[in-house]
Amino acid sequence: MKHIKIGLLGLGNIGKGVWNIVENNKDKVENYLGNSLEIKKILVRNIHKNRDINVPEEILTTNPKEIIQDPEIDIIVEVIGGIDTAFEYIKESFQNGKHVVTANKAVIATHGDILHKLAKASGVSLRYEASVGGGIPIINTLTQSLSANKFDEIVGIINGTTNYILTQMSDFGMDFNEALKLAQEKGYAEADPTSDIEGEDAAFKLSILISEAFGIRISPKDIPREGITKISKKDIEYASQLGYKIKLFATAKKDENNFKFYVHPTLIPINHPLASVSNEFNALFIRGNAVGELMLYGKGAGSMPTGSAVVGDILEIGKLIETDYKAQSTDSFKETDLNIIGEGIGQYYIHTEVIDEPGVLGKIASTFSRYDISLKSVVQRARGNHFVPLIFITHEVDRSQLDKALEEIKSNGLVNEIASILRVENL
Repeated sequence: MKHIKIGLLGLGNIGKGVWNIVENNKDKVENYLGNSLEIKKILVRNIHKNRDINVPEEILTTNPKEIIQDPEIDIIVEVIGGIDTAFEYIKESFQNGKHVVTANKAVIATHGDILHKLAKASGVSLRYEASVGGGIPIINTLTQSLSANKFDEIVGIINGTTNYILTQMSDFGMDFNEALKLAQEKGYAEADPTSDIEGEDAAFKLSILISEAFGIRISPKDIPREGITKISKKDIEYASQLGYKIKLFATAKKDENNFKFYVHPTLIPINHPLASVSNEFNALFIRGNAVGELMLYGKGAGSMPTGSAVVGDILEIGKLIETDYKAQSTDSFKETDLNIIGEGIGQYYIHTEVIDEPGVLGKIASTFSRYDISLKSVVQRARGNHFVPLIFITHEVDRSQLDKALEEIKSNGLVNEIASILRVENL
């Protein structure tokens, strides 16, 4: 029996999950591989730190070279996060002939092309199932189980922090700050939650999904995105009254010859399966030309679910180690006939606070009309205050055209605030 040895870079939340799974499921692993797994060395910042995990201190190190340059180690598992340092560690691992597994969506979304080429040049494997969706097998489903499909649409909830916050606002009437504080107390949000609540985390993941499903490389920086910080309890209430729930959606879809992609808070029909995805759970709705419609669902974060995906990648590499493995070409099929347009056209929910006086609705509607924007619904709420909420849902409109109309509406002195602009999807 061969002993496949692993170097683990990082012993945070995900690293602990990897350790626990490898240690506690040894019989299952050996039965599957016909070989054993051993975590030989672990990179940490502080060897003597008290940890809620039973790891022998002698296998801990603060020197990455002890792991990356160790000729006995077959697989490097990178779970330190971040971009620059992780990129250098992965690159050095390839140069030393190591296979690499990572859960790092930021480094894959930013430097995936380079890393794939380096892995191929070194004849080793790069795997990153855990980078999107935690324990949900999204990458393998797209690239293996559904590899015969051309995809028309991938849309879903791929950030557990924002979904947890929106669930608390929807189900328990919390405002945004209350829900965020609870998410931090529960460990679902970081002390600095900016990347999650501003949509950056979802943009990293969507960039990876677009590459895997459509063969199109879109930098995370080029993905139109908006976070959830402007969503109020009133928006949640109004959406419910209109038959919708609000979710932070990551979307990539073909629309005739156009390819649209964005991360945006979105109203979806309350009876759609994605509307029932709550708390830290993630879900991805996929439409392929062969498989039709399907949905993947599960925990999108957490030590054990994400660790499970990492160990799954380790096992797949383990099966290849004793074969004549050669890294496969990473040149993906590309939808060359598509216009890459970003957010494009869509329906929008617009929550305004306007002066409570006669004629305001007519003047705003006239402005929309001048910009060829037609309205599907208009809802005016209780009168009696100096400012009152006025809610619009548009028919399909180009976002840039909508922004021009709203700029004119804001300048006419009748609107105190445009509180939120959310997309509307009737999936």
